[in-house]
Amino acid sequence: MHHSDFVHLHVHTQYSLLDGACGLETLVAKAKEYKMPALAVTDHGNLFGAIDFYTLAMKEGIKPIIGSEVYIAPGSRFEKSNQDSGYEGASHITLLAKDEVGYRNLIKLVSAGYLEGFYYKPRIDRELFAQHCQGLIALSGCLNCEVAKALLDGDEARAKDTVGWYMEALGRENYFLEVQDHGMAEQKTVTEGVLRLAKAFDLPIVATNDLHYPSKEDSRAHEVLLCIQTGKTIQDKDRWRFSTDQFYFKSAEEMKRIFAELPEATKNTITVAERCNLQLHFGQLRLPKYQVPEGYTLEAYLAHLAWQGLKSRFPAANAMAEARLKYELDVIQKTGFAGYFLVVWDFIKFAKDRGISVGPGRGSAAASLVAYCLGITTIDPLRYGLIFERFLNPERISMPDMDIDFSDDRRDEVIDYVTKKYGADNVAQIITFGTMGAKAVIRDVGRGLGMPYAEVDKIAKLVPNRLNISLDEAIAESPPLTEAVQSRPEVEDLWRVAKCLEGLTRHASTHAAGVVISGDPLTEHVPLYKDPKAGSKPTTQYAMKAIEKIGLLKVDFLGLRTLTVIANTLELIAAGRGVKIQIEEIPLDDPAIFQLLSEARTFGVFQLESSGMRDLMRRLKPERLEDVIALVALYRPGPMVMIDDFINRKHGKVKIRYDHPLMETILKETYGIMVYQEQVMRIASELAGFSMGEADVLRKAMGKKDPEMMDQQRKKFVDGAKTKGVQARTAEKIFDKMAPFAGYAFNKPHATSYALVAYQTAYLKTHYPVEFMAALLTSEMADTDGIVKYIDECKQMGITVLPPDVNESESRFTVVGEQIRFGLVAIKNVGETAIQSILATRRDKGRFRSLFDFCERVDLRLVNKRVVESLIKCGAFDSLGAARSQLMAVADKAMDAGAGTQRERIHGQVSLLDVLEATGGLSHQTETLPAIPEWTTTQRLAAEKETLGFYVTGHPLTDYRDIIAKLAAVTTDRLSACQDKETVTVCAIVTAVKEITTKSGDRMAFVTLEDTAGTVESVAFPELYKANLLHLVKGTAVMVKGQVDVGEEVVKLLLAEVSPLGTLKSGQRSAVSGQPASVMEIRIGEANLSDQTLEQLKALLLKFPGSTPVRLHLSVAPGAQVTIAASPDMTVAADEPLRREVEALLGPGTITGA
Repeated sequence: MHHSDFVHLHVHTQYSLLDGACGLETLVAKAKEYKMPALAVTDHGNLFGAIDFYTLAMKEGIKPIIGSEVYIAPGSRFEKSNQDSGYEGASHITLLAKDEVGYRNLIKLVSAGYLEGFYYKPRIDRELFAQHCQGLIALSGCLNCEVAKALLDGDEARAKDTVGWYMEALGRENYFLEVQDHGMAEQKTVTEGVLRLAKAFDLPIVATNDLHYPSKEDSRAHEVLLCIQTGKTIQDKDRWRFSTDQFYFKSAEEMKRIFAELPEATKNTITVAERCNLQLHFGQLRLPKYQVPEGYTLEAYLAHLAWQGLKSRFPAANAMAEARLKYELDVIQKTGFAGYFLVVWDFIKFAKDRGISVGPGRGSAAASLVAYCLGITTIDPLRYGLIFERFLNPERISMPDMDIDFSDDRRDEVIDYVTKKYGADNVAQIITFGTMGAKAVIRDVGRGLGMPYAEVDKIAKLVPNRLNISLDEAIAESPPLTEAVQSRPEVEDLWRVAKCLEGLTRHASTHAAGVVISGDPLTEHVPLYKDPKAGSKPTTQYAMKAIEKIGLLKVDFLGLRTLTVIANTLELIAAGRGVKIQIEEIPLDDPAIFQLLSEARTFGVFQLESSGMRDLMRRLKPERLEDVIALVALYRPGPMVMIDDFINRKHGKVKIRYDHPLMETILKETYGIMVYQEQVMRIASELAGFSMGEADVLRKAMGKKDPEMMDQQRKKFVDGAKTKGVQARTAEKIFDKMAPFAGYAFNKPHATSYALVAYQTAYLKTHYPVEFMAALLTSEMADTDGIVKYIDECKQMGITVLPPDVNESESRFTVVGEQIRFGLVAIKNVGETAIQSILATRRDKGRFRSLFDFCERVDLRLVNKRVVESLIKCGAFDSLGAARSQLMAVADKAMDAGAGTQRERIHGQVSLLDVLEATGGLSHQTETLPAIPEWTTTQRLAAEKETLGFYVTGHPLTDYRDIIAKLAAVTTDRLSACQDKETVTVCAIVTAVKEITTKSGDRMAFVTLEDTAGTVESVAFPELYKANLLHLVKGTAVMVKGQVDVGEEVVKLLLAEVSPLGTLKSGQRSAVSGQPASVMEIRIGEANLSDQTLEQLKALLLKFPGSTPVRLHLSVAPGAQVTIAASPDMTVAADEPLRREVEALLGPGTITGA
């Protein structure tokens, strides 16, 4: 095959974040199209995409050249001051790896850029470059390189010094002077200077195109991408942009035309490419070095521990278990993964020895008997029919994958242990990349194009809500989206740009769980990254799949909140009842548990508390753990269509038939339906004679849906079945049933693990409900909606949640008999340090007797005024006998007195108060409290809402229960189950109003509504908002009607009607009594409907509080009138002063009634 005589050596991909607009696949395809023998990737200061690029290029027969355009600091990389002029002070240089030495040096350089030299950009310096330049070829760089800057400054001597330094450091043969031509005048100046330098130093020149996007037509999309990066719009005149549209993937012919006068510049790209011959070796394991006791090998020590564990797990002789363990150990020895098991065993042992909760297993690791015997998992794979080859297949060896759950509050302790054991240089978390998916790219591009948010939001919402949907799929599935794109030029432009940028990498972050552990410093194998904004620990620059490809050990350390709930529940049971429960040893056939599940009383039960799952539990009525395992596996997109059939078969409504008698033993536990991947494997083994390793290969082939591979597997299956006496037609029928199912069949070990944790939480909720709910509430302390939901569940269960109390509450929610006491940590504005001070004082010196006593004893440096006021507002001092209004009135005085007493103690002075207190002669209740009325119910509840996020001693909607029932209102927690655009009625309290001004100058608002079940965000558009200004006030109880707006993440309500519940209630009472309510009627003409006049009227009504309701009659247009009732909290004193002021504002005769 004839190759072109030019290669691109300066290339920015999507991993030059929000700067490069080239996907890796697109780049490699372009290189193949143009018959280029090689291609380089040189992203800004990183190697994020190096492994993926290498793999793609090799697959297409193109030589991959791994490189990076790094930043050189003007001085030391450790100097980070304004003298550097921000990131522009750093210069660029293009580095390419010739071989493995160069690749490793490049890894070290880009790692140091983030870990040591980051200042606006990841910078290295000449000192570091000189230490790690072996094996590298350097191209002098673009307009922002040291050589070009010197030439543009007219400083030829500095340019010569720069060239001389790099030539000396690298060796003449490894330094090329780079020339570029994108039609920019500065580049012509630089090229002239570079040619002089090349002649003076006898150095070769090389042509590059600094490409940032695939085609010339993509230049506008690239401009928008830069706008997304900088937060600008395409209309901004001062935005950062490239000055021409020439930074694209040009063909060899185009490059040769541009550099027709410098033919050696393009030819030298081939010279450079021929000298870059990096060979990466994948599949080689780089496991950490686990130190075994003297006299053992890794394999021998693993076997020793496993056989010990077998005796513990199976006290009675078990031939099947012994044979399985021997087989697994043999496979582990042959595949070289003994060290892997020991590393995982070691840190799990550490966790369990320190009382850190560890999950029963996750993923396919639960299928290993060795893992079970070591205590890595607590699931017996023999009992549940789990297949070891699903975890570790000797016929297709790949790194096993162990994901471990730890209690979320102590997960970091385990990671710290691993870091200390293997060395900080050898352990890091793993990077992950966010990409611009279909909806996200529409929103990003819309912002970059300067389109109104509301318009872009509408377009994004036309994309169907399906995971990983593409723009092409979206437009094919959504006719309204097609119409919007085809009928409006600005939307068509948005779509065109979005298509160019779809799928590009948007940002880097830390993977939630992935940790890599190496036997030597990670920078020998993988570059490291540090998020400059987060100030976090280093992560790898390679993502999960690349880490596995280069042979490093990756483990997912997952923090699971449910494990923390279980651990805290067991602590509460032990403390309160003196019972120590081993959660792994609870009976798994408890009828009471299955009764709870069948009745769908599963709020707080792991995996089983969603409304959909509760409905299925009610219908299925599980009677054994296997039913729960199956439901966990089925309750997902894809297999969910089989749930009805599964339930009907369980209850005998559908007859179970098997295509072959051998299938009955395999499918009986799931009522004849294929639910698990393992069932596919067993069918292949039992009916077609596949080994389990071969069956796993079949499973993977079915999942990938590769036609050629499927044809091979189909023939193998049918031929194998014939040898087992199965007719070809039957075998084909079975294969055809298996094939589509295998694509979404679930991993049985994973389903078993989840079902077991679900069962454990159900067990605790059934037998220790108070302790379980207390632990559950503690786990939700940072989530007000969660606390509201579970306190409501406590009410349903007949469990009283006592309010916070400075003398009774602990930091967490605690158990008091059969009741739960509110935890202090859940109070807003009361931090952990203040709480610890309060609790320590109470433990040391006894209960608090008054607010004054409290302020004298706690450390007021930690317990400040804001803390004291929050404690008063939420009712934490109620048990001391004073009213909240009284305590708030004397709070400053109590704190001043307390501060004075503490100052005297610090200076060694014993006051009369101390003497009286010590002798019991002082009662702080004798402190004078003002004789003022207690707060109203509304004030008290508002204070609780402010400090706790919800209402404790009541709810503002309680008084409206009857009218709410008659209105058939939907509670906020049910809105997510409603259809998009469905009209609903909601009764709620207005808890927040955020007013904005539209582009046309009208006011509208985002209104937060809360009922007893939760909250919902709603939108009041200008006309409705103007008509309801007096109703949409914080604290008002309202009935609203509106359309449900089902968004990507949250459900909103688009308001169409608003009525205060108070007027509906009073109107209902009037109808019952037959007497009209006394109302003040105010008529507002069209001329007075300005925002300013309405605000003045609102102020007047609030100025004259009383008991008379107000009704407003608004003339919104000639002959058109709207009548609305003001908020029930805005009742007035209907006397002459108010009348006079209203008529002075609105005119004579505008007020009647009352």
